[in-house]
Amino acid sequence: MIAPLWHTGVVVFFLLGASLAGARSAHPLAARAKLLQYLWTMSWEWLLTGFIVLGVRRRVSLRELIGGRWNSVEAVLRDVLVAAGFWLAAIAVLGIGGHLLRLDAGGKLETMRRQLGFLVPATTLELLVWFCLCVTAGFCEEIIFRGYLQKQFAVITRSALAGVVLSAVIFGAAHGYEGGPRMLLIGIYGLMFGLLAWWRKSLRPGMIAHAWHDALAGAVMRLLK
Repeated sequence: MIAPLWHTGVVVFFLLGASLAGARSAHPLAARAKLLQYLWTMSWEWLLTGFIVLGVRRRVSLRELIGGRWNSVEAVLRDVLVAAGFWLAAIAVLGIGGHLLRLDAGGKLETMRRQLGFLVPATTLELLVWFCLCVTAGFCEEIIFRGYLQKQFAVITRSALAGVVLSAVIFGAAHGYEGGPRMLLIGIYGLMFGLLAWWRKSLRPGMIAHAWHDALAGAVMRLLK
């Protein structure tokens, strides 16, 4: 294993605990400025990522946890192209999944807007900080879920596929503030990220696609608000 079992238990406990708290109440800073929300979320993700790096440092380096190498311009471009192709496929899958779960129905769409409205950037400064939050989410969440949990679960279960599935379950469950149907959809999204990391043996394309998707989603929601 890349970390002790107790360490993994602590990580899962905090992820699910924060999700449960978010599902039962509004964001702790929802009544305040969005900039504080973004900074609070970035701090939380960096702290959890730091805890993971400290937990694995004796068995695996951060570079090994991320995987892949950017030793040429071609390697960078290759990962960007893989990320773009993955993102297009993910958009299609999420669109179909949202339709099957009837998330595009008028009432549910309005409910989703109310649930996530506190996150949508309203000013240029908020949008810029939102982009910083998206970069943080792309880097930290891929390390947490696909770099750490997926590999740890794969060793515990002795199955790479089980590692992909279990990390996707935790990924979906960690988004309690989005509501049940969207948690299921996010779990499917996490499953796709897990398969991408498994295939590429690297988190880099997933990090790019993750940050890209969140940044674009925030910009679009701002325009539609």
